[in-house]
Amino acid sequence: QVQLVESGGDLVQPGGSLRLSCAAPGSIFGIYQMAWYRQAPGKQRELVALIKSDDSANYADSVKGRFTISRGNAKNTVYLQMNSLKPEDTAVYYCKLSTPLTDYWGQGTQVTVSS
Repeated sequence: QVQLVESGGDLVQPGGSLRLSCAAPGSIFGIYQMAWYRQAPGKQRELVALIKSDDSANYADSVKGRFTISRGNAKNTVYLQMNSLKPEDTAVYYCKLSTPLTDYWGQGTQVTVSS
């Protein structure tokens, strides 16, 4: 089973920044979209940002202007730069890689925004 490796989650104060990373094994081919989702306690998992193979990106309204999604040079790594963090950004963040055959998910990384 392919395992995506996520990192970067932490406890941060409101207004702070974090950078999440997600790396996929080189054996995954045909990735056409990479995305970050998050799930807060008691809430459904929601899409935060996605980036397509042409580097076009889309964001949830709640994070526009604060978060930036990008891909690494190797194209099998995706990042989420999170600035001006708010307590309501607290959640487990998951990355997802999509190919024509299937989707791959990371194990999740905890982001906690609190003073």
